[in-house]
Amino acid sequence: MLRHLGTKRTYGHNVKLATLLGVTAGFVNAAGFLAFAVLTTNVTGHAALFAERIAMEDWKTARVVALWMFLFLAGAFISSFIVSRLGRNQRYSYVFPILIEAGILLAVSLTGSRYDYSLVSKEFFAGSLLFAMGMQNSLVSIVSGSVVRTTHLTGTFTDLGIELAQVLQKKTESRAALKTRIKLRCVIIIFSFSVP
Repeated sequence: MLRHLGTKRTYGHNVKLATLLGVTAGFVNAAGFLAFAVLTTNVTGHAALFAERIAMEDWKTARVVALWMFLFLAGAFISSFIVSRLGRNQRYSYVFPILIEAGILLAVSLTGSRYDYSLVSKEFFAGSLLFAMGMQNSLVSIVSGSVVRTTHLTGTFTDLGIELAQVLQKKTESRAALKTRIKLRCVIIIFSFSVP
């Protein structure tokens, strides 16, 4: 799933990647929402909330939301930086970001019982999950060549809509490739919704 790079990647590799990490992202997003009332994979929603809080002059909440967006970005940066430093074409360079993400998720799950509903706790736990999801989204994008995205569905639904329109119009050999991408997008969507 992670060891096949570039032209060695197949549709099957991307489906496995989308399935496993799509479920992970869906679970983290659901858990973050249920535990901390924060969607941990929805940076677009946070950007809208940030703008609204600025307009309402709610600087405290705006600061928290800005921090969450920054942490998602920082996670994406760190993941990409690690892969680049270890060597993008090295088979195991992708393991380290996954281990860091797993460590963060494990730490949050083990210390989550200490959540006291304070703003500091909410920032810490939600921020940790946002950082982990930024790492995951970056890693999945790098590994799949930006074919698979597991932490958000807006782009996936957009791409699916475009490809559905194209597959109905194209009568060439590219239609098979479109159908393959449509199936992959459906796998991502289905497994994102498969979490309780």
